Amino acid sequence: MRARNQAVVLILGLFLSAGTALTEDVDADITSQVVKTDAQELILVQEVDVDAPIAEVWNAYTTSDGWMAWAAPLAEVDLRAGGTIKTHYGADAKIGDPGTNTLHIVNYVPERVLTLRAEISERWPEVMKEDEGRLMNVILFESQDESRTRIQSFGVGYRDVPAYDELMGFFIPANEGLFRKLKEHLEN
Repeated sequence: MRARNQAVVLILGLFLSAGTALTEDVDADITSQVVKTDAQELILVQEVDVDAPIAEVWNAYTTSDGWMAWAAPLAEVDLRAGGTIKTHYGADAKIGDPGTNTLHIVNYVPERVLTLRAEISERWPEVMKEDEGRLMNVILFESQDESRTRIQSFGVGYRDVPAYDELMGFFIPANEGLFRKLKEHLEN
């Protein structure tokens, strides 16, 4: 299992090293960078260290209760390749009601890798509708020691077009805000 994770990290590292940084926004806890690859694609790379064991961080990402503790007031997780993470933010809503957000679980390696693909609805920007099958989030979990975990998130599949430049202005602070909530939840 360790060799597979190292291969994923190596492939991603080689892919990223071929690109050039477009922007970088760093605060004390979270780093965000948009990387432009030689293939003229953008990768949103975000990283955060959390003072919590990897099992707790993994649980926060892969269980319904975990998601509801930091990311969404209503969540339903079906953790399996081909499964889903469904969330809703409406006060009186149920999963499946209009406005339900669905992330498809492409694959996972427990406590190591989680790959998600968003289901794009009519509310999403046109450019994302065009690229729906390409847009994924590869999340790597790495234990730093018994009580500290590094999360690396790679948003992939974005084309180097002005519409995505504008969307990065939304995605970066939104994701950083979620990472802050995750840290607050797990570190308190």
